[in-house]
Amino acid sequence: MKKLSELFPGYPDIDIKDIKINSKEVEKGDMFVCIKGVNVDRHDFIPEAIENGASCIVGSLDIECSIPYVKVEDPNKMLTKICREFYDFDKLGLKIIGVTGTDGKTTTSTSIQYLIGKDICGYIGTNGCSCAKYTKDSPNSTPDATVLYKFFKEFAEAGCKYVVMEASSEGFFRHRLDELEFASGCYTNITWEHVNIHGTFENYVDCKVQLARQTTGNFIVNKDDKFSSKFMAANKNCFTYGKDKNCDLYIKNYNITPKYTEVTFVYEKNEYSFVSPLLGEFNVYNLACAFLVCLKMGFDFETLIENTINIDVSGRLEMIDMGQNYKVMVDYAHTPNGIKCLMEFVRNLGLKRIIAVIGSAGERDYKKRPIMGKTVLEYADYAIFTYEDPRSEDPYEIAKQMVSKIPNDAKNKYEIVIDRSLAIKKAIDMALENDIVLVLGKGNETYEKLKDKVIYFNDILECKKWLQERLKKETVVE
Repeated sequence: MKKLSELFPGYPDIDIKDIKINSKEVEKGDMFVCIKGVNVDRHDFIPEAIENGASCIVGSLDIECSIPYVKVEDPNKMLTKICREFYDFDKLGLKIIGVTGTDGKTTTSTSIQYLIGKDICGYIGTNGCSCAKYTKDSPNSTPDATVLYKFFKEFAEAGCKYVVMEASSEGFFRHRLDELEFASGCYTNITWEHVNIHGTFENYVDCKVQLARQTTGNFIVNKDDKFSSKFMAANKNCFTYGKDKNCDLYIKNYNITPKYTEVTFVYEKNEYSFVSPLLGEFNVYNLACAFLVCLKMGFDFETLIENTINIDVSGRLEMIDMGQNYKVMVDYAHTPNGIKCLMEFVRNLGLKRIIAVIGSAGERDYKKRPIMGKTVLEYADYAIFTYEDPRSEDPYEIAKQMVSKIPNDAKNKYEIVIDRSLAIKKAIDMALENDIVLVLGKGNETYEKLKDKVIYFNDILECKKWLQERLKKETVVE
């Protein structure tokens, strides 16, 4: 708790219990900040915030108010400054590690956490907020400042000295990370994504590069990615990983099996070979990135190798095994590049058919939808298109966009089943011995955002439910 006068000198000495940006969540004593969202201006909800007990308002308009009103130029930018001060961030002593990129942020971030140790390193991202003593859901990969700085404080109280977080382009675009200095940062790759938010692909890339600008320590660069030079120009303390022998961490060799990956890295002229639980070439890159981040923060290679075996990334290449003679996998892949990389990996597993279940999020980049649909059918033997967080859009129209560029000779290789649960059931019921069912796009997320509500939904649990039903029927028949 702080006084309003501590946050804004010259204003009354009234107590501020918490900071809120949603008027419905305001409680007695809270400060309400009128940020502007994509479709919402919080100034419109000042009366509701006051009715719910707000003690003061922060906004940018000239407004007559019955409680103290602080006028600022830009509430969105001011919010991060307020939260940083309110939660005493500068006194926490945390080293923040930022991870950005189109694909691989969650796996790389989680890998860094496990390599450093969950007892001293927290994680914030798509899979929530966690450390050894603390677990919570996160509303976004990069949450708004009211949530983010609260997480920082709770991590410090749990004994963490490091926090690794997914630094999304949207997080920078919406000023959620404006006041944050990163002790270390890295990027995985950049491909087409989120142009609906940023307007142009160039703007999207620039928001990614912002992490390099805000990193005061070492910045780790994927030298094999075509945008590496932009990051290296933005931070003078860059170190590289990749297949080039001149990289600071050289990916010399790897052998991918269906259950593990044998990896050989070269670092400071020393060669290290070990086994990783992460599968696929893309995860060799993610692991190399995570290793180099930790090495440049002072951790030794042998300790990192020991900790590698513990890495567990929920909802990424997650196999659902209930004794069936076919495979079922859940993965978060939801970009054209992510789908392509995953499909190439699965195609090399030596299985028979690939049956894919996939959708595309509503109110997001619609231009990628036909690319996603075409990419899926280039690798899958059959695809079922369904909804995925349709929000205000018609899920059937989204599905039609996804199949719009599929060649005529592949028209018999897919169908549209809008209900995601029934789509998963259909795919599992179709599977024969040595087939694989891929359920893509959501990973371990626990919700679906529909037009007028948010419902609980988890792909992993849905797969288990329909697997159990099928196995039960087959047992009865036998």
